[in-house]
Amino acid sequence: MRIRIVDAFTDRPFAGNPAGVLLLDAFPDDAWLQNVAAEVNHAETAFAHPLPEGGAADWALRWFTPATEVDMCGHGTLAAAHVLHSTGTARGPVRFATRSGVLVATPHEDGSLTLDFPTAPLTEEPAPAGLADVLGAVPLSAHDTGPSVGDLLVELPDEKTVRALSPDLKALADHFERGIIATARAEDPARGHDFVSRCFFPRVGIDEDPVTGSAHTALAPFWAPRLGRTDLTGLQASPRTGLVRVALRGERTLLTGSAVTVIEGDLTA
Repeated sequence: MRIRIVDAFTDRPFAGNPAGVLLLDAFPDDAWLQNVAAEVNHAETAFAHPLPEGGAADWALRWFTPATEVDMCGHGTLAAAHVLHSTGTARGPVRFATRSGVLVATPHEDGSLTLDFPTAPLTEEPAPAGLADVLGAVPLSAHDTGPSVGDLLVELPDEKTVRALSPDLKALADHFERGIIATARAEDPARGHDFVSRCFFPRVGIDEDPVTGSAHTALAPFWAPRLGRTDLTGLQASPRTGLVRVALRGERTLLTGSAVTVIEGDLTA
């Protein structure tokens, strides 16, 4: 069967967030899916198979990190939709049945895709004890992102602080059950982004996620009222970097980005 590596939320190879993508006839057992994801060893591997016509969705979609299955993945969804459209397997909007409900990917003439995801509900809460020591920076605020994302969003003083983060990943994995989304206002919006972020998820086998679509369903409602606009662009300032255009639409957040297939081959196992 064909396996592809797709760089998502970028328009050039070797940037954005790489994801494995396999289009299947049906889902094999979970152990096989997890083994493939561990072998691919990227932040996520997306597995999809077609569903019968006439239903609420066109394809079933699941995502696995090298260590576990996850409930929501933006870049894996973008990568799967990119493969479906770039191979001519699908045309027009694609509806994916997932653990987070039906997610729709809509293609555009420039090759980009827009994902329709649920907006994460934010609840401000005190920063956990010891978090500043683990991150190496003192948060201005901390927010629970609800069950759909399940991470802690922390605002830091400025873009420079976010870019300079070098957290204690072992301590983060040992003492905090959730991942961390660190964010700050852009230093210079004229550079093409309104806010920056970095994401750390060592408990699920991802020390730093290069570009995290699901995190932007929390970043959009966080930054929209602070910046006075509902359409924004986020730069994830990981070493690979990537851009996510977000549009806050109440209970839904639209995530727009491009993707590039960089490797295609045969899986023989």
